Amino acid sequence: MPYLSLIIPVYNRPQEVEELLDTLSHQKSRDFEVIIVEDGSTIRCESVVQRFSTKLHLSYFYKENSGPGLSRNYGAERAQGEYVVFLDSDCLIPASYTEVVWQACHQRQIDAFGGPDRAHDSFTAIQKAINYSMTSFFTTGGIRGQKQSMEKFHPRSFNMGFSKAVLKATGGFSGLRFGEDIDMSIRIMEAGFKTCLLPEAYVFHKRRTSFRKFFKQVYNSGMARINLFLLHPHSLKLVHFLPACFFLGTLLCLVGGIFLSWYCFLPLCLLVVLFFVDSLRLNKQLKVAFLSVAAAFIQLSAYGMGFLQAVWIALICKRPIKGMFIRNFYK
Repeated sequence: MPYLSLIIPVYNRPQEVEELLDTLSHQKSRDFEVIIVEDGSTIRCESVVQRFSTKLHLSYFYKENSGPGLSRNYGAERAQGEYVVFLDSDCLIPASYTEVVWQACHQRQIDAFGGPDRAHDSFTAIQKAINYSMTSFFTTGGIRGQKQSMEKFHPRSFNMGFSKAVLKATGGFSGLRFGEDIDMSIRIMEAGFKTCLLPEAYVFHKRRTSFRKFFKQVYNSGMARINLFLLHPHSLKLVHFLPACFFLGTLLCLVGGIFLSWYCFLPLCLLVVLFFVDSLRLNKQLKVAFLSVAAAFIQLSAYGMGFLQAVWIALICKRPIKGMFIRNFYK
């Protein structure tokens, strides 16, 4: 029986699955199985999975669409490993990944873990810029992969895992379409288990391929934060208000610069320089640095806009926002 069960939900992404499985076939440690859960796809990846059947311990399942959380549960129920590990289909996995995770789980007997994400050299300039905006200290506080977190570390579902004991105690992921990984992390902690960050268990996460798709993803994440607040009132922290403050502040600077004085543009100019220089320092590419400025403003503004809309709909107007997630998830 394998020690690790790698579970990958997928929806209409056979090319991504092929690239992911190729990286998994080059792992140094082979003590794992791979479970692909096709979540009601119209473009299936079954033929791709079959091509890797001689290289990996693979299982493939097709089910009606229910969203990523319940699809992860579906795979976990069929897993043989002592630990279930969840990866997104748009990830590339370094050759040392399963070895690092195996050692941490086997030797330290951890309850749950998460790992950071990085940009691969093969990524487009936009993907590298988006990666910067999602991992930079100046945009997210570095909470997605720094050793010193701004709050207790909440593993994210593109790269997280936990023991079968955690799975049994929590019942697995909820049916939320957005924020289901944070909800899961909170419930793991509430059940008395501990989460930890494994800095060396990183993956290369492609994320979105355009700024339009990225805007929508982060906008929904902002809305999901209020949905999580309704489920877990203690989960809302002061830091979660910062993107909304950024968005409102940006609007004030733009309006002030147009109607009052050009001096109002200065804070925005300083941020542009900050994001550009920091990204250039990290990525060593001018194009990526320029695009990182746009990605950072999109990331903060979109999250803030979604957060404010959810505040208006759910907290002020007292209307449910769940239906909006279902309608928008795969569009």
